[in-house]
This record gives sequence, structure tokens and C-alpha cells, in this order.
Amino acid sequence: MNALKWVRGVNGTLGWIAPKRVASKMRLVFMTPRALPLRDWELPMLASAERITLRFGLSALRWGQGPAVLLMHGWEGRPTQFAALISALVDAGYTVVALDGPAHGRSPGREANVVLFARAMLEAAAELPPLQAVIGHSMGGASAMLAVQMGLRTETLVSIAAPARILGVLRGFARMVGMPPRARSAFIRQVEQDVGMRAATLDVARYQLDMPGLIVHAEDDNFVSVKESHLIHEAWFDSRLLRLESGGHQRVLADPRVIDGVLSLLAGRSLQARQSA
Repeated sequence: MNALKWVRGVNGTLGWIAPKRVASKMRLVFMTPRALPLRDWELPMLASAERITLRFGLSALRWGQGPAVLLMHGWEGRPTQFAALISALVDAGYTVVALDGPAHGRSPGREANVVLFARAMLEAAAELPPLQAVIGHSMGGASAMLAVQMGLRTETLVSIAAPARILGVLRGFARMVGMPPRARSAFIRQVEQDVGMRAATLDVARYQLDMPGLIVHAEDDNFVSVKESHLIHEAWFDSRLLRLESGGHQRVLADPRVIDGVLSLLAGRSLQARQSA
């Protein structure tokens, strides 16, 4: 019996008897990221970075000189997963700052969630020049869209393989670990209490996204359904949807079409600014 089957079996039994206890344990699992090792191809990008520490203790990596672009990785991710995109942005004349999310890498904390990621982006933006772009992958993309609702200012925004609705993420996790209905409801309530927001409000259908944007998703993403990208696109008037036939959840970050799309978005915004000056 593998570990997930064992967890599902235990939750399926105890979840009826002690739903709050099961919910509490699963909330801790859900919010505690693992520290996963870097891949060999990430090491040169790490070696070329400048490590910086922001005012409230957040750690970040910085490359290049020029207008600022802020990157946020996903759950259990790392800045260097954006290696191909970082190289292209630096070559195009941008400064790239990529955060270690809360409880990730060298940033402080034991637990993380989409709201903490969004607040981290706001903290970082307060110490950076005006942002030309914010680019988020997976939970980092969901956090970037939320951060805009919380006051983050950026000329453009890019969401890569991100979920549109956090409630759907919570329900999916609860089903995966085999929580019965009462435990599932208790789990969602506990997460909401921790993050300080109702899960139903963390939905792009409720957001105001009024900057030009790019939404990227691969058809074969097994972690976040490609259907989420359509929900984001429907809610975001000034956005382009780049839907790729392959790339999974991670490989999509290095796809040349994604890199071209990001650079085109930035170039178009820069041209528009010069024309209106």
C-alpha cells in the first residue's frame, strides 16, 4: 500500500469520527511545503544571481540591469525554475527579481498559502522600482492576481499554469486525501480562518484585472486543469490566452513560445508608453 492510499484509508475512517482532528492534520499538510532539491540545470542560474534580503526578511535573487520584473514561483517551487525566462529577460535589458516565497528557500516561515505569497509580493514591490511586469507560476500566478486586488501595481501581468479558484484547489486536495464531507468542510473553514479570507472570494471572477496580461497553460497539465485558464481569460478583458498542446505543469516555463509571449507583452507595453509620452 502506498502512502497516499494509507492516508486516504485513515482519513476515510477517522474523518467520520473526528472530522475536526483530521481537518487540522490535513490543513498542516496542505500548508507546509517541502524543501525540494535543485535540478542540475538550475545551478548556473543560481550561481549568476545576486542574493538580496528585503526589509521584512524575504529572500530573493536578482539578475540584470534595467526596468524591474518581479517573479513568483509556485508551491514548493524555486526562483531558478524560471531560468530560461530569466536569461531572456536579462538579455532584453530588464532587472529580474525572483522571490523565495514565505516558507520556501531562504525566506522565513513554516507555512505558506496564497495570501501570504500575495503579501510577500506587495512587500517586495514596495522596495523595488515601478514594476514593468509581474510573472507568477501556479500558486504564484494565483497570488499575483490576488496581489493586484490588494494594491500591487504593475504595467503588465503574466499568469502561468495558475488556478482560477482557490476553493477548487481546497476541494481537490480534500478529495485527494480522502476526507469525508464533514472533515472536508472543517478543513476549508480552518484554512479560511488561517488566511483571513473566505475561499469563495479568492476567485478571478470577482477580481478587477485592468492591465494587459498573458495567460499561459498547457493542455497536458496534470496538476492544474487547463480549464482554469479559460476562467481566468473570461474574467480578464485585456488578456491574451496562450494555450499549448504540451509542457505539463513545469516544462511550460522554458517553452520558447512562452518566452516570446512575455517579451512581446513587455515590448508592446513599452511601445505604447513611448507613443503616449
